[in-house]
Amino acid sequence: MDVRLKITDGEPVYRQIVRYIEERVRSGELAPGTLLPAERKLAEQLQVNRSTVSVAYDELRARGFIRSKQGSGTRVSEDAWGLEFRAPDWAGYVSQGIFQPTLPLVRLLWEENRRAENINLARGEMAPELWPVKQLQALAAELPPQVQLGYGDPRGEKSLRSTVSRHLADHYGIRMPAHRILITAGSQQGLHLVTQSLLRPGDAVALEKPSYAYSLPLFASAGVRMFPLPVDEDGLVPDEVMALHRRHRIRMVFVTPTHQNPTGTLLTPERRRRLIDICADLRIPIVEDDAHGALTLDGNPPPPPPLAAMAGADQQVIYLGTLSKTFAPGLRVGWMTGPTTVIDRIAGVREQMDFGISGITQAIAEQVLATGIWAENVRRLRSELTKRRNIMVDCLHRYFGDDLTFTIPQGSYHIWGKMKHPVRDRDLAERAIRSGVVIAPGSVYGAGPGYVRLTYASSPEADIEEGIRRLHRAWKDG
Repeated sequence: MDVRLKITDGEPVYRQIVRYIEERVRSGELAPGTLLPAERKLAEQLQVNRSTVSVAYDELRARGFIRSKQGSGTRVSEDAWGLEFRAPDWAGYVSQGIFQPTLPLVRLLWEENRRAENINLARGEMAPELWPVKQLQALAAELPPQVQLGYGDPRGEKSLRSTVSRHLADHYGIRMPAHRILITAGSQQGLHLVTQSLLRPGDAVALEKPSYAYSLPLFASAGVRMFPLPVDEDGLVPDEVMALHRRHRIRMVFVTPTHQNPTGTLLTPERRRRLIDICADLRIPIVEDDAHGALTLDGNPPPPPPLAAMAGADQQVIYLGTLSKTFAPGLRVGWMTGPTTVIDRIAGVREQMDFGISGITQAIAEQVLATGIWAENVRRLRSELTKRRNIMVDCLHRYFGDDLTFTIPQGSYHIWGKMKHPVRDRDLAERAIRSGVVIAPGSVYGAGPGYVRLTYASSPEADIEEGIRRLHRAWKDG
């Protein structure tokens, strides 16, 4: 089959491939049984990444246009020609759902991170050797007899909320009664619940720029308008909230004050107080995401208290925490704190969505927090992450020298850097993938050209240097 598809800008490449093949099947140009090029061969012909062709072929298979058989390759379906195509127009449906499609570049990174041959310096999660597998196995084997197996309280089991209340007081200085806590399936679900429960389409919100939240479709899916708050070496600039509010009537501010993702910055105590005061005067609620707050690396002073722990802020801050970054991402347990009326409202929405998360998972999370296992694991993680950070810092200095500038992070998983000679983000990402390493370009987080986020938590120590070497080779080849 001779593919004469000219790739254009403005539409995801995989969709252009899908449309090209679909149109030729419908017109009869591609007869039933026609052998299509292998994924790798078609990717070479079109000069695109193989994963892009894989996504296109998956879509065509799901819609019945092609079939694949081991040893026979991929062919046009025998029963596709001559039919009236009574199947729904799934392409139309998937492009019109409430949730926005995943950004093509983000989808590419997800796909490539799953390939064993690639070194992962992009995905913000712990490498498997950092997971507390033995502790989780022991906890799962000794579940309490009263574990909830039915539909529980949509706010979360009361015993877990009481445990989280003590945990927040002991480790974060946040005094929050159990009735003002709601258990979530991680911080990201917490953000989704906030946008769906408290905001309306057209509302304006302020986000740090750059911010990992720019990679999430949930804000656009809720019809919320996003406006950037600039971030410097001391974190976001609070006075910009006033300027944005004057122009756009900001309804909510989303921030990550401690080990901000992706920049790693710490919002200074003075700016924390200033942000709280400004938002109090304007009567704007703050949503504080503190996923990485406990992960201060060895040799650094403790961070300032969370916004939710500061005097007078408990009624204006919705605080999000999670076990995903400090214990195990697959456990899918987090929490949200806020005023009673807010928690009640979100619990009502939550009950309409999913009745809450598994009682078994909640029982395990309760033991993690109540027995000291969490604190012990955080100490271990800090030490392991410190070693990985130091390895990456050393490798970046040796391979890139002055061609990449960055600040050494005091905590969390990531190094945020800027190339001396910026390149187009997608070009760098694709060249890196061809070299066998996956990185997260800055545009994913709303940054300008040349920025990159490198994760030192997601790969074994031995792979970090090889990953940086591959990235340097990809950058030099450009």
